Amino acid sequence: MEQLLTIDSLFTLLMLVLLQAVLGFDNLLYISLESKKAPAEKQSFVRKMGVGLAIILRIVLLFVLMSLIQFFQDPFMSLHDNNIIEFEFNVHSVIVLVGGVFIIYTAIKEIWHMMMMKEHEDIHKDENKGSTKKIIFWIVIMNLVFSFDSILSAMALTSHMEYIPQLVLMSIAIVLGGVLMIVLADKVSNFLQKNRMYEVLGLFILFIVGIMLLSEGGHLAHLHLFNNAITPMSKTTFYFVIVVLVIVDIVQGRYQKNLLAKQQHLEKLSENKEEH
Repeated sequence: MEQLLTIDSLFTLLMLVLLQAVLGFDNLLYISLESKKAPAEKQSFVRKMGVGLAIILRIVLLFVLMSLIQFFQDPFMSLHDNNIIEFEFNVHSVIVLVGGVFIIYTAIKEIWHMMMMKEHEDIHKDENKGSTKKIIFWIVIMNLVFSFDSILSAMALTSHMEYIPQLVLMSIAIVLGGVLMIVLADKVSNFLQKNRMYEVLGLFILFIVGIMLLSEGGHLAHLHLFNNAITPMSKTTFYFVIVVLVIVDIVQGRYQKNLLAKQQHLEKLSENKEEH
């Protein structure tokens, strides 16, 4: 107990919460976009319930990882001495790879739906709303997929501590990070609802998250394609790409706005000439 009350432990807790927040950005975006599939009056409930259940399962996952960490890292299937493909799959790599494929599938599916919007969207609006339980289920599952890296990073950050204090500190960080995610998920969702043009940006960011997960999963599986090793996308590269996407979206939005204003001005001048 004394180890939990030291300045060093409090600083470590702060670092753990910040870690949960930074690594939880992509998860937060997925929760906000996925919850939109639910009826409008249930979307906030879906986000809160999804993250709430995920907090409990994250703590369970923490116990499992700390007890069976080696099981998740040991390869169960491998292929070598091949010029086309080589790999060493373990449980961790498979979970990350499957999560990446699902994220990419979700992003492409939603982008496709945006491109093929029905003319009478209001009539079919209710048909596009998914089951609340199903949406909560996928939010929980993807929350667990995203939590692997944050939990493993947190374990490395607290490796100097004894087992019980380490477990307690990480559990507190998971709960605080989850509460922060619940609050921010509503804010992000409300922002996307009021600024529909950013939904496309959010989906492309989600697509890049899927690519990042695939590269990370391939690296964990020691995947080689044609003698070229798959290397993970660094967080620096990920955030750089996100910043570039946001800047391009803002510039394009301003440019389209200026073009529209110019077109309206020319139409007004043309109308004035016709009157005279």
